[in-house]
Amino acid sequence: MIGRLAGAVAEVGEEEALIDVLGVGYVVRCGARTLSRLPPVGEDAIIHVETQWSEAQGPRLYGFLSRDERRAFVLLQAIQGVGPKAALAVLDVLPPAELAQAVAREDKAQVARAQGVGPKLAQRIVVELKDKPIGGGELVMVAGGGLEPPSSAQPPSIAGEAVAALMGLGVAEPAARRAVEQVVLREPDLDLNAAIKASLQELGR
Repeated sequence: MIGRLAGAVAEVGEEEALIDVLGVGYVVRCGARTLSRLPPVGEDAIIHVETQWSEAQGPRLYGFLSRDERRAFVLLQAIQGVGPKAALAVLDVLPPAELAQAVAREDKAQVARAQGVGPKLAQRIVVELKDKPIGGGELVMVAGGGLEPPSSAQPPSIAGEAVAALMGLGVAEPAARRAVEQVVLREPDLDLNAAIKASLQELGR
């Protein structure tokens, strides 16, 4: 199962993007908000992926620019009546932190702004997401009674991203880590793309 892709943006369409990972193009379905925030064609991007399978369509990749968005997508689809299209529509109008706030306020009107989500489904979403960790964790109360999302995590290291990229290409995690560690020991200042390429060469030895 593919969980993350690191590569160049090759194409951006109305509902999907093509990500080139070392010459292999992955078609990733994304919400409008994600597509609008992708880097320009030709530039590198890291896409967090949720892989789904159906008998009719086979594997399908859904892409997000953060782990929180992917997590919210999975939580939304666990709700009866919410499929991939509706989940993406909700995240188009309410990023994870805002969705968490709407759920905390029981504001079904905000959720119902999503295309294809009616009042009844919006109410179900608000009820079923109550007390679920959205946006990296529970919202916490701050002085004055307001809500504040948890602080952002530190960005992952080049080595960690390289390991994830190799795993996305089907390399087993132990082998990916060994290859990346050898490369980083030899050349600690490599950027992500160079680290991935060098690690693939290491695996081929």
